Amino acid sequence: MIVELKKHFGNTFETALLEEIAQVGTLRSVPAEVELMDIGQTIKGVPLMLGGAVKISREDSEGNELLLYYLEAGESCTMTFAWELGQQKSKIRAVTEMPSELIMVPLSVMENWSDRYPSWRQFLFKSYQKRMDELLETLDSIAFDQLEKRLSDYLLEKKRITKQTTLPITHQTIAQDLHSSRVVISRLLKRMEKNQKIRLHRNAIELNGLV
Repeated sequence: MIVELKKHFGNTFETALLEEIAQVGTLRSVPAEVELMDIGQTIKGVPLMLGGAVKISREDSEGNELLLYYLEAGESCTMTFAWELGQQKSKIRAVTEMPSELIMVPLSVMENWSDRYPSWRQFLFKSYQKRMDELLETLDSIAFDQLEKRLSDYLLEKKRITKQTTLPITHQTIAQDLHSSRVVISRLLKRMEKNQKIRLHRNAIELNGLV
């Protein structure tokens, strides 16, 4: 575990902190589409990503999901740490987008790291800022961008995350992530295909001309 920690967090944390994480953390290799955390669950740990990607989303009162951001290697969902300090349950759902490797660090041992390790304190601040920037971008996207632009950005982000030009994904999944309807998403995808930006397959989308 310490080798992987040094690879992804060696330039972020002090050696003593890396060793402590290796002692208390739990290394997990998780297949794609596995729920790591659901809305309303008690937060018991924070993930440190070593590889893969985790999709973070919210849900409205009608059960519709909205994609917030992705966690990638070298990152963590430190907002869950903040919610735990406020004695709140999870407000997000975390699902692996692809096979992922991560270290789960129990919150019980993290509360004093900010005092003991300057690197941990800085990591938290930077993580909060990045997550807030991504949340603001999501809000701007909902409020100001046309749905087709949001859809294009969504597909390109999927391509970047998965490093695949053909995405195994359904119209319904896209609709859920973008807080839209399957019918609307299907119409937009067909328009994009007509404009030779994508090619539609059964439960898959080929991004042949989308940039």
